[in-house]
Amino acid sequence: MYLRTAPHHTMATTGLILLAAIAILVWGYRRALPYGTIGILAWLQSVVLMAPWLLFFGLFALGIYVNLAGVLLLLLVSTGIYIYLGRRLRTLGQEALMAERAAQALKADTAQSSESGDTADPSIIQPEDTVEPKVAAKADETAKMVIPAEDLVQIEGIFGIDTYFRTETIPYDQGAIFRGNLRGNPAETQARLSALLTERLEDRYRLFLVESLEKKPTVVVLPASMDPAKTTPAQWAIAGVLGIATVFTSLEAGAILQGFDLVQEFSRWTAALPFLLGLVVVLVSHEIGHWVLANRYGVRLSPPFLLPTWQIGSFGSLTRFESLLANRSVLFDIALAGPAAAGLVSLGMLITGLVLSHPGSLFQLPSTFFQGSVLVGTLAKAVLGSALQEPLVDVHPLTIFGWLGLVITALNLMPAGQLDGGRIVQAVYGRKTAGRTTVITLILLALVTLANPLALYWAAIILILQRNLERPCLDDITEPDDARAALGLLALFLALAVLMPLTPSLAGRLGIGG
Repeated sequence: MYLRTAPHHTMATTGLILLAAIAILVWGYRRALPYGTIGILAWLQSVVLMAPWLLFFGLFALGIYVNLAGVLLLLLVSTGIYIYLGRRLRTLGQEALMAERAAQALKADTAQSSESGDTADPSIIQPEDTVEPKVAAKADETAKMVIPAEDLVQIEGIFGIDTYFRTETIPYDQGAIFRGNLRGNPAETQARLSALLTERLEDRYRLFLVESLEKKPTVVVLPASMDPAKTTPAQWAIAGVLGIATVFTSLEAGAILQGFDLVQEFSRWTAALPFLLGLVVVLVSHEIGHWVLANRYGVRLSPPFLLPTWQIGSFGSLTRFESLLANRSVLFDIALAGPAAAGLVSLGMLITGLVLSHPGSLFQLPSTFFQGSVLVGTLAKAVLGSALQEPLVDVHPLTIFGWLGLVITALNLMPAGQLDGGRIVQAVYGRKTAGRTTVITLILLALVTLANPLALYWAAIILILQRNLERPCLDDITEPDDARAALGLLALFLALAVLMPLTPSLAGRLGIGG
C-alpha cells in the first residue's frame, strides 16, 4: 500500500461515491427484509460485490492507496463468498419455489374440481379439457390469432398438469402467449415441452420459457419463420468492405504512431505493417473465441462486421447470432469466450513486450502515457521500475499491440446492448438489469466525451447499432451458475481496470511519470 494525501476535490468526489453506495445498500436492506432469509442472502450478495470497491474508495478517501494486487485479492475473496452465498440462496430458493408451486397447484386443482363438480384425480386431466382459455371467449382477440386453429389445438395439447398448467391463451405478434403455472424445473420443462411441440408440429414452431411482466414463468410460442435471419449476400459484401477499411485504418494508426501520415507517404506502408499484424492477431483471437464456443453449442454466427477507426485502427467487430440460444448459460459462454481469448492474447503480448523493452527499443512513449490505465500502468511499473520516471520510455512494439488489444477488448466488455459486456450482464442478471446498464453506460460515455472525443464515437456506435438487447433464450428463466457470475464480474472489473486512468497524484506516488 502507498500512503499519500489526497487532493481535496478528489476526496470530496470519493466521499459522494461512498455516500451513494451506502444509501443503495441501506435501501436494498429495507427492501430485502420482507423476504426473510432469502431476501437477506440476496442483499448480502450485493454487499459482497460492492465491498472491494467500498474498501478501495474508503481507504482512498483516507489517503491510502491499495495497489492492483490488493484489489485483486479483495475481489478473489469476495468472489468466493459470493459463490457460497449464491449456493445457499439457490438451495433456499428452490425449496421455497417448490413449496409455492405445490400450493398453487393444489389451489388450481381444487378450483377446477369445484367448478366442474368432478372429484376425479386431477393428475389424469389434461389442461385443455379443464381450462377454458379466457381469450377464446373474446371474438375480437380470437380474430387476431395468427396461428391456425388446428395448430393451436396441437400446441395447447402439449401442456400437462405436471409440467405447465395452462390457464390462458393470448395472441402475440405471429404467435401466442400461454399463461399458466410452471410445475417443474424450468430447464427440464422447457426441453420437454419443446420436444412435444416438435413431435406434434415438426420444426414449424419455437417454444420460449420467459419471465412475464408479473415476474411469472410464461410460455411463448412463435413460428420458425421468426428465427434469426441468415446473413444475406449484401451483408457479406458490407462485411468485406469494412474489413478492407479496417486494414487501411490500422495501417494509418500505425503510421501516426511512428510520426508520419500514410496517405501522404504511402510508400512507407511496410513500416506500419507490424501494427496491422498485431491488431489482426487480437481481432482474430476474439472471433475464434466466439466461434469455438458457438460451434460447441451448435449456434450459427454471422461474419464479423469490423468497426474501423482512425485513432486505434479498429473498435473490434459486431457479430450477430443466427440461431436461437438454448439458455442464458450458452449466451454467457459465447459472449465471454471472445473477450477472454483476445484479452489473454493481448495481456501476453503486453507482458512480453514490457519484458523485452530496453533502452534503444523501437518505440518511445512519454512516461505519462502509462497513466492512462490502472492495469497497464501497474504492470509497467512492476516490470520497468524506475524507467517510468524518465520523460520518455523505450518500449518493444508488442507493448503497444498488447495495450491496444486490451483497450479494444475492454471497450467490447462495456455492459451495454449487444456488446459482449451487455450480453454477459443480460445472461447473468436478466434483461431488465441489462437495459438499465445500457442506459447508464451511454450516460457515462457522454460524460467522458468531455475529456476524450474517442468516447463519442464509441457511444454513437452503441446507440445506433448495438443498443438493443439480445432476443430471449429458449429457456430465459434458468440463470447461469455462480461460477459464471463470478467470471463475468471479474471480466467487467478487469475491463474497468484497463479503461480507468490513474490520477496524476497516484501516478506520482507510484513513480509513473517524470
